[in-house]
Amino acid sequence: MKTEVAKQTLIEKDQKHLWHAVYKEVEGANPIIAASGEGSWFNDIDGNRYFDGVSGLWCLNLGHGRKEIVDAAAEQMMKLSYSPLTLSHEPAIELSAKISELLGGEGYKTFFSNSGSEANETAFKIARQYHAQNGNPGKYKFISRYRAYHGSTLGALSATAQANRKLKYDPPAPGFLHVQPPYSYRSPFGDTQDPDMIAAEMIDQMITWEGAETVAGVIMEPIISGGGVIIPSQGYLQRVAEICKKHNVLLIMDEVVSGFGRTGKMFGFMHYEGVQPDIVTMAKGLTSGYLPLGATAVKSEIYKKFKEEGINNHFRHVSTYGGHPASCAVGLKNLEIIERENIVARVAHLGEIILGELKELISHKNVGEVRGAGFLYGIELVEDKETKTPVTDTFVGKIIASCKEKGFIIGKNGDTVPGFSNVLIIAPPLSSTEADLKRLVEAVKIALAEL
Repeated sequence: MKTEVAKQTLIEKDQKHLWHAVYKEVEGANPIIAASGEGSWFNDIDGNRYFDGVSGLWCLNLGHGRKEIVDAAAEQMMKLSYSPLTLSHEPAIELSAKISELLGGEGYKTFFSNSGSEANETAFKIARQYHAQNGNPGKYKFISRYRAYHGSTLGALSATAQANRKLKYDPPAPGFLHVQPPYSYRSPFGDTQDPDMIAAEMIDQMITWEGAETVAGVIMEPIISGGGVIIPSQGYLQRVAEICKKHNVLLIMDEVVSGFGRTGKMFGFMHYEGVQPDIVTMAKGLTSGYLPLGATAVKSEIYKKFKEEGINNHFRHVSTYGGHPASCAVGLKNLEIIERENIVARVAHLGEIILGELKELISHKNVGEVRGAGFLYGIELVEDKETKTPVTDTFVGKIIASCKEKGFIIGKNGDTVPGFSNVLIIAPPLSSTEADLKRLVEAVKIALAEL
């Protein structure tokens, strides 16, 4: 542990030089300065210990201190420190083959980048070029859902349909459209039998009204994550896939959060039988956060258009650090551990137990709905269950602060929709123990009871 003088010096440097992500400056307040971690827990510079209930930023799937992963990175760095994928190297080859295997269905070709935002940017460029080379140069638009998050770079932010994320960054890139999400708790369609299916049909309607000859792709998370853990009913994704096929529109599945076991399946779309996306984007859990890596996997039949003769028919896109040898080696070791330890099956089993305990919160007057799949949970808080009026940011902040005081970090759907940052989000490391998860649930229950 650092001395008081050393800690104060570090805090002063932090305040003077470091610009934190999505951080609101509050006079006299300092962010937690993490110092070390083990498993699902980390320590700050004051020696306080916290359970990481949001896996960092939804990515620390296997927790801190996996020596096998660290050793894989070090060994690769000593063997081959860097090589661009204008050439090739063994870790990238093996990881791309593994991704194709895990995705099932047809073979996939994978383009590596550094993050989920970049993976989605890559998908947009691939989709537009594919259609152009397939005789449909006018297909350039993309449809996404309100409440969804797809990244912070300009194209990915344009696909993102969260007003607060885009505030003061407009205008967006042209060609991005948004539709109603499959959000039965707040459906505008009234008491219909399946409002989610109406939401799916709105995609069909938008493609028709925009002109199918102008729409390149539909991008969606299988479960809207940062927008509030919004889970569609069975049949929704199958219908969207049918609509895309009908209109010759590519289905782009954003698995940045939900991939690699987070939802109790290897990929979130696998909860929906018969769905096989044209393009799958991923990051975060691909390396469990140990090193940056994003990936855009594309069906081989789509890739064929990029092999055709012509001076500009190849994919004219490059990423300096995308597919870095060490990152790919880490990805391979990460996936090896996930399979060896049966992490996905464990998450599916234990996730149901924890969801059951969280659903006991429904009896609380301010809990409108509890949603979850695997190790991804959302608790929607309301002032009144009849009107479903969202609670204030202050209310949510008190619960998060109370959990933090008890040693448990949880999140919320912050910076999304004005007035609707009212969903508590829990997404712990996939290797978390049942005992720790139950302690986390208890901390949330106590925090709500204290209000």
